[in-house]
Amino acid sequence: MNKPIRVMGIESSCDETSVSIVEKRDNKINVLSNIVKSQIDIHKYYGGVVPELAARAHSDIIDKLIKLAIDQSGLNLKKIDAIAATAGPGLLGGLLVGVVAGKTLAHYSNKPFIAINHLEGHALSIKLERDINFPYLLLLVSGGHTEFTIIKSFNSYKRIGTTIDDALGEAFDKTARILNLGYPGGPEIEKYAASGDKNRFKLPMPLIKEKNSHFSFAGLKSSVANIVAEHRCTEKFKRDMAASFQETVNRIIFKKTQNAVNEFRKLVKSKKDLKVVVAGGVAANKSIRQSLKELGEIEDCEFLFPSIKYCTDNGAMIALAGIERFERNKFNKLNFKPRPRWPLDKNALFMKGKRVVEG
Repeated sequence: MNKPIRVMGIESSCDETSVSIVEKRDNKINVLSNIVKSQIDIHKYYGGVVPELAARAHSDIIDKLIKLAIDQSGLNLKKIDAIAATAGPGLLGGLLVGVVAGKTLAHYSNKPFIAINHLEGHALSIKLERDINFPYLLLLVSGGHTEFTIIKSFNSYKRIGTTIDDALGEAFDKTARILNLGYPGGPEIEKYAASGDKNRFKLPMPLIKEKNSHFSFAGLKSSVANIVAEHRCTEKFKRDMAASFQETVNRIIFKKTQNAVNEFRKLVKSKKDLKVVVAGGVAANKSIRQSLKELGEIEDCEFLFPSIKYCTDNGAMIALAGIERFERNKFNKLNFKPRPRWPLDKNALFMKGKRVVEG
């Protein structure tokens, strides 16, 4: 029997503070604790995340969550092998809180410190619950990121599609704010859409005819704003607009994922069944899940979704990425600086604001 590996993961890149302890024992992953403190009540008044308030909220609670995670795990600090913390991408103030806490713990306990790319956490999150072989395709849909990345193997990633403007979660939040539905926008739009007419408004689908896997959501959001300005914002209007927006998003995701699946098959000469992992907070949307499952039947591939608690930001996925790095002796010095911008694929081009045309 191999000695178990136990890593603490600290996540503070945006508006959730989370600390988790994860154990790997005989190739089996066990989440011993996963404490998540949301900041929704702090930011809902503003309709979005306020970076300064987020950083302060992280610093107010981080020490308590660390203690709680250790207590719930049934361990003590001596029995933890390493401290992993999200070091980017994300809001700098929040990243600093988590990284400083992680470095302090690592120094105090004489444990290795491991700086984790937040996107790598999402890429590996499915492995918290099931065994999955490389390679696979990742569709990450969150408040800050919307991209397709080929997960070739651990620490080997190739991004094949991204957004050139808003992330999908950001588009949901902004649309909800335009409709006065509250924050966070995703769950509110999904709730209103359930009883709305999805065919009432014809909304634009930017880049939909281009044979690539890139997204653009800014024009969709602007179109919603223009239509809202011309109508009385009744409850029926809100339901119909929410349903039309969600339906348009579904069609965009469906088509772009179909493009990404075809691109994956051209680039990856694997005879294994193609699996697509859908992670990030927007992956909780039931209609998007259903649409992708239908695509799976058409394209003969399997879509996998982490549990909701592992779709949104959490310390467990950071701890798991830490275990993978611990096993390979990939540690970081205590002078490692957080990186607000940190692509998972180091060769990926920065695409915000670029016009992408292909085929």
